[in-house]
Amino acid sequence: MDRSLLFQQLANALSLGSLYALIAIGYTMVYGILRLINFAHGDVFMLGAYIAFYAVSAAAMPWWAAFAVAIGLTGLFGIGLERVAYRPLRDSPKISIMISAIGASFLIENLGVVVFGGRPKSFASIPLFDTVVHFGSVSVLSVSLFIPVFTGLILAVLLWIVGRTKTGMAMRAVSTDVDAARLMAIDVNRVISFTFGVGSLLAALGGIMWTMKYPQLNPLMGVMPGLKCFIAAVIGGIGNIAGAVLGGLLLGFIEIMVVAFLPQLTGYRDALAFVLLIVVLMAKPSGLLGKRQAVKV
Repeated sequence: MDRSLLFQQLANALSLGSLYALIAIGYTMVYGILRLINFAHGDVFMLGAYIAFYAVSAAAMPWWAAFAVAIGLTGLFGIGLERVAYRPLRDSPKISIMISAIGASFLIENLGVVVFGGRPKSFASIPLFDTVVHFGSVSVLSVSLFIPVFTGLILAVLLWIVGRTKTGMAMRAVSTDVDAARLMAIDVNRVISFTFGVGSLLAALGGIMWTMKYPQLNPLMGVMPGLKCFIAAVIGGIGNIAGAVLGGLLLGFIEIMVVAFLPQLTGYRDALAFVLLIVVLMAKPSGLLGKRQAVKV
């Protein structure tokens, strides 16, 4: 095996896996609090990328300001989505809130087609992210170096928030028992809104980094990445932040390595995620870092 090819593919796998992990964290945070799969998470990812695109191209904002605005607005959108689509159904059967999540996903996608148009768009070139960095015979886009750094920093910050702050303590209490948390004078609505906001911020950042790495936008761009990141969260143990990162990295590495060294399987690249999901759940139904939970009857 060519050593330079191996290192090149390892670099690609680390970048893609970190990107999956970044987006999967949003899935796992919402599930950890509400036991809800936010099916609109991939569409929030798309929305963040489009806001950044128009802020740079139409509003002529500097890229750093455009990215900050896109991340902030997408976070607010996530909070609003929870208020409108999920909060009114919080005490309803789980199937109702799941149907609402699916409906919200389709609504955002189709509004995206109407508002943004179905024709793919290309993100403006940003030298900071488009520079090719050489490590001997290995060549990596600079954005591929930023993505693992961002993911590592965000993981560290979130673990600190959840484990060391009063907000994190409230999140853990709500995750354990919503009714008991209310009796402890915890503002459950505020905790849930905070969780959705943070998850949407991460989705927006993931969407922006995705369009820097794969510079094409379309209203359905979040469907497959969103599905794969959900799979990554389940593989790692949904509800576990570190598990989401582990699942994303594992999925990215397997996807890149199989395609790189077994090119005849390139057409099955997306199917690899589902195969990995089945294998992991057969071996450990709660995910790699998940904990078994008692079934309530």
